[in-house]
Formats: sequence, structure tokens, C-alpha cells
Amino acid sequence: MKVWVASVLFEYTDGRAEVEAEGATLRDVLAHLDRLHPGLRFRVLDEQDRVRLHMNLFVGGRPTRDLGTPVGPDDEVHILQALSGG
Repeated sequence: MKVWVASVLFEYTDGRAEVEAEGATLRDVLAHLDRLHPGLRFRVLDEQDRVRLHMNLFVGGRPTRDLGTPVGPDDEVHILQALSGG
């Protein structure tokens, strides 16, 4: 499946915005991504395996923070960094 990553993660994906991954759940996809792009998972999840507050995840266009979210082979996953400021 296609995974789109925020530019802040490009250093882990060799500058690519789009990468390929496999997995039945969002947790599986992030684990596979980390095998292919070491360090990426830790930028998305904290030490307790929770999505970091400044990261937003989408599966098939739907926002989720649940790592158990099913991911189909035709779904696209987006990993975005939240913007804040004043």
C-alpha cells in the first residue's frame, strides 16, 4: 500500500514523500515502515506506543489514533505532522 509521510520524516525515507508498506493494521504498517526506514516509528509513536500529540494519522482518508485500525491493500495511509502556533 502507499504511505504518504510528512516532510519532517523525509530524513528517514531518503527524501521521499511516498513509500510502500505492508500490514493488516496501522500498527503492522508502522512496524514494517520501521524495518524499511529505521527510526521513523519512534518519530510517530512515543515510548508507550501512543501516537505522538503532534502527529496525525489517516487510513483511507479517515483520521485515526487507534493502532489497531484495519488497513486494506487498497488503502492509503497518511502520516502528517500537526501544525500549531499563533
